[in-house]
Amino acid sequence: MPSIASMHTAASPEHEGRKETPATGRPHPHYSDVAEQIGPRLPGAIYQNVDGRFEVLSLVTDPADAAALLRRDSARWAVIVRDTLRPDGQPFAVGSVWTTSDYLIRSARTAYASAA
Repeated sequence: MPSIASMHTAASPEHEGRKETPATGRPHPHYSDVAEQIGPRLPGAIYQNVDGRFEVLSLVTDPADAAALLRRDSARWAVIVRDTLRPDGQPFAVGSVWTTSDYLIRSARTAYASAA
């Protein structure tokens, strides 16, 4: 029988922010495409959902920077937005994936080019 200490020291894939497929042990394809998770949220875009209307100020694709901004070790990207419905709206970082409840109001100003 394994000790309790050994059970708590081994990190499961869920704690690392990814889910593995049983056959391959590789990250599930649904979670692997960062561009699909970000969606059309590139700098200059405006999108809306139930939480508000947001202008994308910056896209952070460096995992270390994204993890620091979102205070989440598993973060691979972050979007810095400002709520345009609030006159006092301050920029903040989000890491939620693009879903069918989000819709684009204005496309980004320029195409995104990765610095990496």
